Amino acid sequence: MASGGEHTHDHDHHHDHKHDLHDGSFVGADGKVYHSHDGLAPHSHEPIYSPGFFSRRAQPLINRDFNERAFTVGIGGPVGTGKTALMLALCQNLRDRYSLAAVTNDIFTKEDGEFLVKHKALPEERIRAVETGGCPHAAIREDISINLGPLEELSNLYKADLLLCESGGDNLAANFSRELADYIIYIIDVSGGDKIPRKGGPGITQADLLVINKTDLAQAIGADLGVMQRDALRMRDGGPFVFAQVKHNVGVEEIVNHVLQAWEATTGKKRR
Repeated sequence: MASGGEHTHDHDHHHDHKHDLHDGSFVGADGKVYHSHDGLAPHSHEPIYSPGFFSRRAQPLINRDFNERAFTVGIGGPVGTGKTALMLALCQNLRDRYSLAAVTNDIFTKEDGEFLVKHKALPEERIRAVETGGCPHAAIREDISINLGPLEELSNLYKADLLLCESGGDNLAANFSRELADYIIYIIDVSGGDKIPRKGGPGITQADLLVINKTDLAQAIGADLGVMQRDALRMRDGGPFVFAQVKHNVGVEEIVNHVLQAWEATTGKKRR
């Protein structure tokens, strides 16, 4: 079932007034249906009525204390589009000038964290892997404590300048809460076909940056990059996107530049 929208974190409040349904879910005081699974706190799934608008996306939180938790980049996208490869590329490009730490999410394994460790993206102690269970979007939106804990701990341990948080692979409706990500990158790839950008969904329309990865596969797939460019611009109200081949370092410098511009604008610091 598609999911989306911002959700309340005041879970205990809902238990006081809940009306239990037969399937283990319940109706909270706000009238929304909540359910809980995989050890996650109870959360609701709000319907999404439109593909979303870039200009109406949630803005970064004002008055956020970056001493408590450093500027956090959230990387989301469907399964297999290159999220972990982008995490590795960002680490390789930024680690010499900035103090970094990374948290990866997988549904049932710690595979992505292990990939970063194996490829020496960062010293092993700066990488944490979180198992989210069956709703990876809940860990980046409704019940973000599972990510906030390790991010805050790493931030303080290593006096981090930037934190990277990789979502588990999910559908086009998954997007980060602004309470978790100050800058959101959503990565799709051309192997899903050139129709993906126009399908919309909060990830595509409301991420701060859309990355269309694996452009080298376009010919094999029969995907038209011109169509993808046109649709990405239209669906994102002209918001920024980058064509990339992350594995071959194509487009990575542009992505890094977007991240650092946002870091400077949000934290008031100057890039090194």
